[in-house]
Amino acid sequence: MAIPELALRQIERWCTQRVPEHLQDRIRVECRTRGRAVTIVERRAPWSTQAGPEWSEQKIAQLRLDEFGIWSVWWADRNGRWLSYPDAPVASTPPALLEEIDRNPGGVFWG
Repeated sequence: MAIPELALRQIERWCTQRVPEHLQDRIRVECRTRGRAVTIVERRAPWSTQAGPEWSEQKIAQLRLDEFGIWSVWWADRNGRWLSYPDAPVASTPPALLEEIDRNPGGVFWG
């Protein structure tokens, strides 16, 4: 099962709305898909010329779609390993999980 186009658009819109337009030359929230997973990352422009031209990247969350059409949310530990987020609601569409990422009650998504 591929990720439905509507679900991907919802996630992309959510990412775009995280950062005000006037700051997007310095910070962005983006998503990437691979199989049935959508990884959300925060990207920051180099803070100095000595840091090089590449933007840095921090994993925020990963949304996964199972074979039954149910979404789950995962968080990355300090070593970049994905761990299941235990308190997330069961969801057939991404918005409820995106709200949980926004709430970030345990501080695992936004640090």
